[in-house]
This record gives sequence, structure tokens and C-alpha cells, in this order.
Amino acid sequence: MSLITSLEIIATISGIICVLLQTREKIQAWAFGILSVAISAYIFYVSKLYSDLGLHIIYIFLNMYGWYSWTVRQNGETPAPVLSLSPKQAILYGGLTISMTILLGYLMGTYTDADLYYFDAFTTSGSLVAQYLLAKKYLQNWLLWIIVDLVAIPVYLYKELYFFAFLFLVYLLICTYGYQSWRKERKGLKVEF
Repeated sequence: MSLITSLEIIATISGIICVLLQTREKIQAWAFGILSVAISAYIFYVSKLYSDLGLHIIYIFLNMYGWYSWTVRQNGETPAPVLSLSPKQAILYGGLTISMTILLGYLMGTYTDADLYYFDAFTTSGSLVAQYLLAKKYLQNWLLWIIVDLVAIPVYLYKELYFFAFLFLVYLLICTYGYQSWRKERKGLKVEF
């Protein structure tokens, strides 16, 4: 087994644990997130997916911010409340994602030897916005993650990063659960896992 494959497996397992814990609103999720994204950053560097590399470097800091944000907003043992975007906020974050995708895709396509630069730029831009919304505990983070996962899976298959493709398939399923779970919580319904 190659070093990249071994690292991909570690990043996959820690990433799945992270997202599962996030759907359950557990602060420990962020530590697994930091491990997963740090390893992933190296793999994306080697794979010439530079937008994903930059994203995962930023993820390290966003995971630290999420850890801090959830800790500060938590009241005793009660998780911080799940919030919902207003229509104006949803348009703002959607527009931001599209604008960032166009700009980053253009820069990566023009100035680097990046592969699939607009797809890579979208997964990067969408992930940045989704991660910020997750750190703030906005329900709609899960919807954006679902779209990112649907784009990322074929990109990783094309790049023969099969464990990452599998990881994002699992993320897709977990994010669907996360959305349903958080939506029920916002409506005050009992959520079981």
C-alpha cells in the first residue's frame, strides 16, 4: 500500500468521525476535522488539486474557529442552538459561492497547472462557505455540503482518489442525515441517531 493510500485512509476515517460528531453537535468533532484536513492538504498538493490544497489549509483554521465558536456558544452541557439563514443571507452566501468559484477557477486555470479547475474551485468555494455556516450552526450548511459532495465525488473518481470519492459519498449520506436532524431540532422535534 502506498503512502498516499495509507494517508487517504486515515483522512477518510477521521473525516467520517468528524462529520458524524458534527451532526450530533459534539465539540470533539473539530479535533478529528483538524487531523483529516491536515492530511488531506498534503494529498491534494501531491495530486495537483491546488484549490483543494488551499481549502484544506484554510479548513485547519476554520476547524479551530468552529471548535472555539461551539465552545463559547455552548451553555453548560446544552449545545448551542441551530440557526437558520434568512432569504437575504441565503442569496448572499449563494452569490459569494458562485463569485468565488468563478474567480478561483479563472486564477487556477490561468496561472497553475491545476486539473479540473472550475470543478475544483466550486468544491473549494462551496466548502469554505459551508464550513463557515457549520461553525455558526446554520441549518443550511448541510444543503451546501450536499451539493459540494455531489460535485466532489466524480472529481475524485476522475483523479483516481478512490478513498476520497468514498469519503465524499459517506459525507453525502451523513450530510443528508445532518440536515434532517438539525431541521427537526429547529422544529423542536426529538431526534434519534
